[in-house]
Formats: sequence, C-alpha cells, structure tokens
Amino acid sequence: MSPLKPIAVRRVAIIGGTRVPFARSDGPYATASNQEMLTAALDGLVERYDLGAPGAVGEFVAGAVLKHSRDFNLARETVLGSRLDARTPAYDIQQACGTGLQAVIAAANKIALGQTEAAVAGGADTASDAPLGVNDDLRKVLLEARRARSFGARLRALAKVRPGHLVPDVPRNAEPRTHLSMGEHAAVTARAWGITREAQDELAAASHQRLAAAYERGLLTDLVVPFRGLARDQNLRPGSTVEKLATLKPVFGLDHPEPTMTAGNSTPLTDGAAVVLLASEEWAAARGLAPLAYLTAYETAAVDFVHGDAAGGEDGLLMAPAYAVPRMLERAGLGLEDFDLIEIHEAFASQVLATLAAWEKRGLAPVDRARLNVAGSSLATGHPFAATGARIVATLAKLLAERDAPARGLISICAAGGQGVTAILERP
Repeated sequence: MSPLKPIAVRRVAIIGGTRVPFARSDGPYATASNQEMLTAALDGLVERYDLGAPGAVGEFVAGAVLKHSRDFNLARETVLGSRLDARTPAYDIQQACGTGLQAVIAAANKIALGQTEAAVAGGADTASDAPLGVNDDLRKVLLEARRARSFGARLRALAKVRPGHLVPDVPRNAEPRTHLSMGEHAAVTARAWGITREAQDELAAASHQRLAAAYERGLLTDLVVPFRGLARDQNLRPGSTVEKLATLKPVFGLDHPEPTMTAGNSTPLTDGAAVVLLASEEWAAARGLAPLAYLTAYETAAVDFVHGDAAGGEDGLLMAPAYAVPRMLERAGLGLEDFDLIEIHEAFASQVLATLAAWEKRGLAPVDRARLNVAGSSLATGHPFAATGARIVATLAKLLAERDAPARGLISICAAGGQGVTAILERP
C-alpha cells in the first residue's frame, strides 16, 4: 500500500457577503420565518456573484438558535427555495450566538483541506417567530394517550387534560443551569469588572454613530439587500448621544444598588439573516473575483459560569473570548497591537468593556478605541443570534479590503452557555 500524500492546507478567501437589514422583533419581519430571511440573504449573494449555475459552490452551511421543528433541515430547505443549484449539499450548525462564525469556520476547513472549492456559510434568527413549546404536562398526557392499547385507555389518558395544560411554554432568554437571563449574567460581570454606566453609554452611542456613517459612505451598499420594506437596520439611531442614553432607566441588575445596564446599552431582540461566500484562491481567480481578505486562524473557548468564578468576573457567562483570544494570538505569534481593526460582538456594552479589561489583565496590549468596531456593531445593528457572526465576517473583510496596505482584523464573539468563538482575518 502506498503511503498517503500529505495534505497541503490552502488559504481560504472571503469573497463577499450579503444580509437583510436587521429588524427589531415583532416589527417588519414579524411574520418572516428563519427560512424566508435566510433565503433572501442567500439569493442576494447568488445574484451578486452569479452563483446560479450547477455546482457553483460545493456546500451551504447555516443555522439558527430559535428553531421550530419545521426548521430541522433549515440549511437544505433554504437551498431548495433559493436560486442556488438545488443539488448543493447543505447542513445545519448551532453554537448559540457564535453560530454564524462557526458556520464560516466549518466551511473554511473543507476549503482549506481541498474537500471543496467554494462554500456559503451563515445563519438566521427570528425572535418574533420564536417557537412555543407544548406545556410539558400536556405533552406527557398526549404521549400516554398515544401509547394506549385501547380506545378506553386513550380516553382515560385524555381525561387528565386540565385548563392549565393549554398554556404553552414560552421560550425564555435564560440559562438552563442558572435560570438567569443573559442580561442578568452580564450585570454580574459588569459589577465584577467595575464597568460604569457612562462608559457603556459612550460605547453604545459610538456604535450607532459609526454604523450611520458606514451607511452614509456606502460601505454597506453591496452587503445589505432590501427586504420587506427595509433598506437599513431598523435599530439604528443615528442621533444617539451619551446624553440621550443617560436618560434611560436600567433594566438589568436591579437587585443591586446603582444598576448600569439599560435597553440603550444592551442589544435588542432582533430578526435577520446573513451569509458569506468563501472560496479557494483558484476558484476566485477562475471567476475573476478578488478576495476581500483571508480567514487565517480561529479559536473557541468555554468558561464554567456555573461553578467557576463568575462573581469575580473571570468566568462570567460572556467571558469566554477572554480565554480564546490570548490562546489564538499565542498560536499565531501575534499581539493585539498587530491588528488594524478589532470587531467585538456587542451583546452588551458592559460585556465588550469587560472583555477589553480581561485581555489587558492577561497581558495583552490595550485596544485603541479608534480601531474597535469602526463601522458599528450589534448595539446599533441588532443581533439576530445566528446571523451576527456572518455579518461581522463580511463587514470586517470589506473594511480590510478598503486599505491599500496589508491589514489584519480580529473577531471576538461571546455566546450563551459560556462559550466564545474568535477568528483572524488578513489582507496580504
């Protein structure tokens, strides 16, 4: 038997991305499903990069966090309803708020190993059309009735149904292990790191102002496709200022004196979808497409927010990037000072500021705020959970492509369950 030939790892190019404008929940997209939004984003990509021909891309990878049972094969059903070749394989992936970036990583790995030449990755989420679960007591009664061996036994089982069983289980934004919402967890972390209200409002105002400027200068023209009457992110407030945000009442951490987290410095519930086109350099060259940037490294991490030092700030629910980024940088032989742009997902302003403080505590260089989220981030755009990673990848790649000189960008995304997904993009 001849020995296996070593596999040459190839560079993975980011060609471009598209997304629908993000909308506040129960707004313009209130009746839009995950599949409908994801299909709109995918069709925009297919049209922009002429991907409708048979076999144009090798795979579609996507996911959603809030999924109905009908979404069990979301990625594949999206392909079948889109302009992409129906013979394109697809599969779902999910890692809470890191889903979109993890989908990009999964697609990139296959391209890097030569298993496919091009792939599309992304995600969608609707907080408006969140699934309502059957009351668990009712579920048990119905299962008992189904297992019944006789009509009489079935009737006896169904006779156990009570009015209270008809109340559905509404999904909650809470961790199953702690029963605390993400906002309440973030409030604990904010107190541990001494994050002030003013600092949070400053970061939130800057996010809105920078996203507004990005729209005005045309950065997002080829990244955002109109959908259901929206052409821009609905959550965007161009006139946001620290003074206006200071008038809002706190909504998280109210069980402690001087709470600092408000609706203005926290991400709203949002609907939307985003996708990214990745490819080998050969595939791109054959089609005359210039890569925006290259995905060169990625790292994931998790913290024990249940039993660890959450109160001390080290193992807060959203602090995993504080561990993932230093590991990734050590492996890549880089420091934060080596990055021209840094993108930190803004689940909450306090979480961004705590992450920056944790990086410094771990010996990393302070981040120049002029390089942080330069086109705004989730506080301004909103945060459809599974779509955020793809949005950030496409936006950062476009920002890097605008530079004449070589440039490097960092992505940091926190996720429910105490997880973090991070990556490095480079433009040679």
